[in-house]
Amino acid sequence: MEKLISALSADFPALEFIGGDTFSWSPNTNQITYNTKLTKKGQLKTWSLLHEVGHALLDHQDYDSDFELLLLEAAAWDKAVVLATNYGITIDPDHVQDCLDTYRDWLHRRSTCPRCGIKNFQASSTQYDCHNCGTQWHVSSGRFCRSYRRLAV
Repeated sequence: MEKLISALSADFPALEFIGGDTFSWSPNTNQITYNTKLTKKGQLKTWSLLHEVGHALLDHQDYDSDFELLLLEAAAWDKAVVLATNYGITIDPDHVQDCLDTYRDWLHRRSTCPRCGIKNFQASSTQYDCHNCGTQWHVSSGRFCRSYRRLAV
């Protein structure tokens, strides 16, 4: 992994790679954090690193809706797959779909009306409105927390 980080640093000098507890991209600092404690297979770490570089190269800044987040994640994986070929790496498409499934499942839970079970679109970053029964519910703004749905009063 260190060899890849060195190559990425040379190829993308505007990006800073720092060790940490997770994989993430910070558009505010141009830093990509990579997990130094992860004990999973090396290729999974490599794929996650390339995914975060994908976010950086696509200049992903923020998102306004849950669906937009899913689109950004898919785009970052697409970029990672292309980028990987430059370094002689192949990212398993099943792994990509497994990762995207976590976002799809999250979106499905958040968008399902707690009263009638119909899937809906967001009204705002933290609110959904049901087009079927008129129920409104609030969701957390965090993407890494459990999908809570609180009915609006």
